Amino acid sequence: MTETFAQAITDREALPVELVDDAGHAVGTCPVSRAHQAPGQLHRAFSVLLFDDDGRVLLQRRAAVKTRFPSQWANTCCGHPAPGEPVAAAAAVRLAEEMGLATSFTEVGVYRYRAEDASTGRVEFEWDHVLVGRLSAGVPRPDPAEVADYLWIQPAELREAMAEDPAAYTPWLGGVLDLAERALTETWQR
Repeated sequence: MTETFAQAITDREALPVELVDDAGHAVGTCPVSRAHQAPGQLHRAFSVLLFDDDGRVLLQRRAAVKTRFPSQWANTCCGHPAPGEPVAAAAAVRLAEEMGLATSFTEVGVYRYRAEDASTGRVEFEWDHVLVGRLSAGVPRPDPAEVADYLWIQPAELREAMAEDPAAYTPWLGGVLDLAERALTETWQR
């Protein structure tokens, strides 16, 4: 069984990602593994945040076998679209693969960041499209090769927890949460 997980990770690391310039324009491609080698190459990614009817956000704890930021809490799901692939389409596929869920979502902005993972030596340098959705029905059915655990939490509680123990959370979570909350606040005020 361990060999199956290792093979899946190796295959995902070989997939192509779209490299982008400082304005988010495509400038080339390379394998996932190379984009995440220090010092990192800026590439297109996405982060999905799902909220329930009570305003809670769905988090996942990344599986211990992840090559970047393993066992840390992160947004609902994340990944990389294939070069030229629409971000929302890629996000829908990864949401189903990682969490066993399907719902609609809206892109609310881009969060650009660079973060080094001291435990693995890998680097995230991403032009991260943030997508927000509502999950009114359905129960997560996470893939254990991708997700160790999940939880629903109020954003204010999450911010307190991140302040108390920042090492338990991925470095991009705060930034994508900021974008998501700003967009939701603007939507609710209309």
